[in-house]
Amino acid sequence: MARRRDVVPIDSIAARRPLLFDPRDGDVEADASAPEKRSLLALAGNLFIEVSLPKLFFALLLLVVVPALILGIGPIVVTVWLRTFTSTPRSGAAILFLLALLIIGWTGGRPLFRVIENSFWSLNALVIQPTYVAFREGMLHLGGALAGADASETRQARMRATASALAGIAICALSLVLLLLVWPSTRWVGHLADLRTPYDLVLPGLVNAAAIALAYLAVASLWWGIADATMPQPRELTTFCSPDDLVRSWRVAHLSDIHVVGERFGFRLGSGRAGPRGNENFLEVLRLLDDLHRREPLDAIVITGDLTDAGTSAEWGELLDALDAFPRLSRLMIAVPGNHDLNVVDRANPARLDLPTSPMKRLRQMRTVSVLAAMQGARVHVADEADHRMRETVDDTFASHADEVRAFANTGSRRLARATSVVWDSAFPMILPPARDDGLGIIALNSNAETHFSFTNALGLVPAEKVYAIEAAMEQFPKACWIIALHHHIVEHPKLGHALAERVGTTLINGNWFTRKLLRFSNRAIVMHGHRHIDWMGACGDLLILSAPSAVMPAKGTTDLYFYMQTVGMDGSGRIRLAEPQRVDVAI
Repeated sequence: MARRRDVVPIDSIAARRPLLFDPRDGDVEADASAPEKRSLLALAGNLFIEVSLPKLFFALLLLVVVPALILGIGPIVVTVWLRTFTSTPRSGAAILFLLALLIIGWTGGRPLFRVIENSFWSLNALVIQPTYVAFREGMLHLGGALAGADASETRQARMRATASALAGIAICALSLVLLLLVWPSTRWVGHLADLRTPYDLVLPGLVNAAAIALAYLAVASLWWGIADATMPQPRELTTFCSPDDLVRSWRVAHLSDIHVVGERFGFRLGSGRAGPRGNENFLEVLRLLDDLHRREPLDAIVITGDLTDAGTSAEWGELLDALDAFPRLSRLMIAVPGNHDLNVVDRANPARLDLPTSPMKRLRQMRTVSVLAAMQGARVHVADEADHRMRETVDDTFASHADEVRAFANTGSRRLARATSVVWDSAFPMILPPARDDGLGIIALNSNAETHFSFTNALGLVPAEKVYAIEAAMEQFPKACWIIALHHHIVEHPKLGHALAERVGTTLINGNWFTRKLLRFSNRAIVMHGHRHIDWMGACGDLLILSAPSAVMPAKGTTDLYFYMQTVGMDGSGRIRLAEPQRVDVAI
């Protein structure tokens, strides 16, 4: 791809004395943090050499070993409690103990539920999803080789469903075999004497945890395979409705993965020197949008994540300066955070990790939510934690926390990091209500999983309580059409001919469950996402799904930069429809 060069004066340094090499074009250091420029073996070697072993030890202790011990020792402790307290006159103490647990659960139930839910889906991401995908892909490629490259879309969908079911059955069987081997070493019943030497419970606790994990793997993989096999398979859109079929319509620009960098000649994590430098491509996109809006007004500009390249202060500052030059556009923008905005621990060192107790993750969250509030806080609303219905605006919600957030940004205090958690927990979904009962609303989600490691930064997750908030918002406006904007793709790219990373990449860990939840609203909701830089328009059942290319970074193997102007509308029956999109090419 030919790179744009800034115009330099004739009497420039380079013109007077040719450079041995031009540092503005970057060098090997610019490629060092770009995963796509290095092999998997090289990345693994870098991890082994560069990772902080003490941090890795404590992270594994806090995130894996301690939860496993709690899970494995739990049944032993419960049996001790049952046998000791309920069979003696001291049963009153047992009742008081139970009441104390209920009070703790009632007062701290929501944070506790978030921790449990995140841990549950992390287990799926680390164990079940990779195992399931590996089994399924082997069967899928075997089936693809037998079917040939020219298999029809219907046959490919049938092959995906069959491979999913067979993978679930195979993993279930293997897990049960391993469970039978582990079971004789498990111990589920304890005695009061065990509590006097708790260290003796470590080994049986870990064995119990392994047995529970294998049992869950057997059930979950079978359920996952059957769920994938029975869910409507994604398909590409080949036809669009006519604008004449729409009773009402809205012009929506869909941008994603703009990866603003903090330097004039900065290079991006995902591409190194192979990608563009600086932010000129993004500024060109804004100029094109401003011209389009002047000629035919836009109703909304949706940006589905990765606004910055690594979530640094300099990058957010560059983004704000760029938007300040186009005030008419910034008033139309609704944006969501991407994994590059939140989960990149150190752009110069992918092997670096944060401990779960580190306040740096909260700092990246506060940067993100501060800029999003500045962009759209007066227009979007938050959902009430109790009933999930839409309440006050983001600006009103955050007003009372502004001093805490500023103090935390200045000090990095762990106490303030905990205090500002309420800001992040209540921020999403951000809901732009429709202007009228049958208008268009936008729901902006944070789909990023809580990770502390650059190598796992791209995992996605939509918590259950956020899905309930989506449902409640849509039920408040039953006649409206909705755009659900998030960063991660909810279904795999369906083409067998594409590389696994392009089809799977890092979808939502709970994407199957989330998609099933949205299917009931498919007559009035459309999903917009980014993340993979892939241009794909399709549907799962009747649910329309739009994946946006990056208008700043060309997709792998291409040189084209472009984005789409989507015409989202409502037909006479009140159903959401999509007209032929307008492709807007970006000159490079």
